[in-house]
Amino acid sequence: MGMYDEQWSYLEKPKIEKIPPDLQAYFEENVRKQEEKLGVVNTLFHILPLNPIQFKAFLDFMYSLFNTKNTYLDLVDKEMIGLVVSSVNCCNYCLTTHSDTLRRLTKNPVWVDTLTYNYRSAKLTKKQRALCDYAFRATKYPDEITTKEVDLLREAGFNDHEILEASFVVGFFNYTNRWVSTIGAIPNPKHNQNQR
Repeated sequence: MGMYDEQWSYLEKPKIEKIPPDLQAYFEENVRKQEEKLGVVNTLFHILPLNPIQFKAFLDFMYSLFNTKNTYLDLVDKEMIGLVVSSVNCCNYCLTTHSDTLRRLTKNPVWVDTLTYNYRSAKLTKKQRALCDYAFRATKYPDEITTKEVDLLREAGFNDHEILEASFVVGFFNYTNRWVSTIGAIPNPKHNQNQR
């Protein structure tokens, strides 16, 4: 079966002949790395090459936030932020894929489930609670955001590099939730096999 044969969204499937060969090679390399590292491929890799240049730009931004080098927040904290944002936005796709990622990182499925359903009832450190509160407010009440958000994060112990990255991550998940929900992306069923 070819890379773009299955229907994973409401959109038409990408046509490999319409994707520049260098970008297709890049996409294939990313799929290979996902399969090796996670044992599951994010189905967006089979949907988004429909607009290959935009998909490449999305990947570049995503990797700038979620690599483990030259970033400021812990990967667990970033995935935690993503679950809070995705829960507020009711984004099934992102809740499925990122809860799976967080289970894999923490080896604590009960904590991840609690965080996913209601972060306020999850056992969190002071810094984690501040990040989750910020993610919730910035997602649910963006029109009420003031400089107080920076003050609250500083009071919790975050420096300005971490605060900027937290705001990027909150923005990234809000951005992703909206278009993923719009296109009706279907999570890879293998994510559910990794739930526990």
